[in-house]
Amino acid sequence: MSERKVRVRFAPSPTGPLHIGGVRTALYNYLFARQHGGDLVFRIEDTDSARFVPGAEDYIIESFKWLGIQFDEGVSFGGDKGPYRQSERREIYKKYVDQLLAEDKAYIAFDSPEDLNAAREATANFQYDASTRGNMCNSLTLSAEEVEQRIARGDQYVVRFKIQPGEDVHVDDLIRGDVVINSTILDDKVLYKSADQLPTYHLANIVDDHLMDISHVIRGEEWLPSAPLHVLLYRAFGWEDTMPRFAHLPLLLKPTGNGKLSKRDGDKLGFPVFPLEWHAADGTVSSGYRESGYLPQAVVNFLALLGWNPGDDQEILSMDELIEKFDLSKCSKAGAKFDYVKGWWFNREYLLAAPAETLAPQLVDILAQHNITASAEQAAAVIEMLKTKNIEYVDAQSGQTKKRNVSFVADLWPLCDFCFLAPTTFDKEDKFVRKNWKEDSAAVMAQVAERLEALSDFSADSQKAAIDPWCEAEGVKPWNAWRVALVGTGKGPDMYELSAFLGKEETLRRLRFAIEQLG
Repeated sequence: MSERKVRVRFAPSPTGPLHIGGVRTALYNYLFARQHGGDLVFRIEDTDSARFVPGAEDYIIESFKWLGIQFDEGVSFGGDKGPYRQSERREIYKKYVDQLLAEDKAYIAFDSPEDLNAAREATANFQYDASTRGNMCNSLTLSAEEVEQRIARGDQYVVRFKIQPGEDVHVDDLIRGDVVINSTILDDKVLYKSADQLPTYHLANIVDDHLMDISHVIRGEEWLPSAPLHVLLYRAFGWEDTMPRFAHLPLLLKPTGNGKLSKRDGDKLGFPVFPLEWHAADGTVSSGYRESGYLPQAVVNFLALLGWNPGDDQEILSMDELIEKFDLSKCSKAGAKFDYVKGWWFNREYLLAAPAETLAPQLVDILAQHNITASAEQAAAVIEMLKTKNIEYVDAQSGQTKKRNVSFVADLWPLCDFCFLAPTTFDKEDKFVRKNWKEDSAAVMAQVAERLEALSDFSADSQKAAIDPWCEAEGVKPWNAWRVALVGTGKGPDMYELSAFLGKEETLRRLRFAIEQLG
């Protein structure tokens, strides 16, 4: 018998923006599929029609397009095992619901919400199972004629899976090993609802995974309690030979404290939890990694190492390297703290490695927001000059002002304003100005201007060749006063680089203005 082809799926619900935890799940599925020469299927779970949010499906697809996670088939990608949207598969599911009913592996329940609430009030920790189903309103307690009459007159009902108690159900998990849960603690899950003629998650996923020949189900830890039920459903249909291998990924945890990562954590500490910016129907806007200036490769690398590691000290991994090294057995069983500061570090590493030309459009847009028109060439030059600098920021947890490396193109604006806006006044109380503009600074700057004006080649190397020997011969150090003249304070890149960027005319104009103003 030939080895089964690897086929995995990512099946989000279009109920809102895609959480970053879902992105990681999709990424792990993608890496696993590519490593094994398999397929990644994109399926939409829209059986919960009450929670459907317009635009969510397109948002999810756009998110993966930005991240570079490619699907092989599914909604909007085509394929021969569709439809891939669950709301379009009603007839398919009904066939399998009827099969379970006919084989006495499921039953019809007419209990109203009021009936269920009354049962919960009457019995502590009520569970609809073998010990309680005999007291409820269902096809096990009603006659066949009454069941038919209720259905004929349009009474709403659900179909529940009949779970036999007392059986140890084994889930073979690629991350957690043999997980054993006794069926007694499982309730008779609802598989189908007559109200919308749609199955619930549990039935739809089993049927779809079987018919789409899914070989491995890689999903979040929160679905582990459902795995024994899914094993029992596979057995009920006689599909043991095609049951997928399970792998339940560790949760993404809050950066501080306990619990699962939430949007509230991101709002509090100032980092996104969605891949793209999300505009809700009520007008609220949630930040996204793309709009916050993260590079997609950095996000992928960062997420890949949250709950998995390659077994060595390498942290910067391209998509190809991640595909090569990925191993589900090296995933952690424990949850992974969401270290958003480490996310800044990853973005910085990719920003430093990226060609400035590819980042320039971001800076052009940022400058435009400050009413500055700059060319892509100018923006690229600024990025090269300043991307290794530090910035000050207010730490969201402590409220203290701290320093960190430039990690985003947006960090460059407060560092580069002088590249486009010349000083119009000088603050003589500024510590840097007071310390570095001395009694002889105007005379020294006049001599610097004289030597620069004589240059036909105004490159940084040409300036250096003209100024450095003079400084050594005269014993002067003009650079800090020069910085005061061009910048107005103590920030900025190497002075030769800055002068070359500004050009001869602007450099001389700023020098002479400073001499005039500061004397």
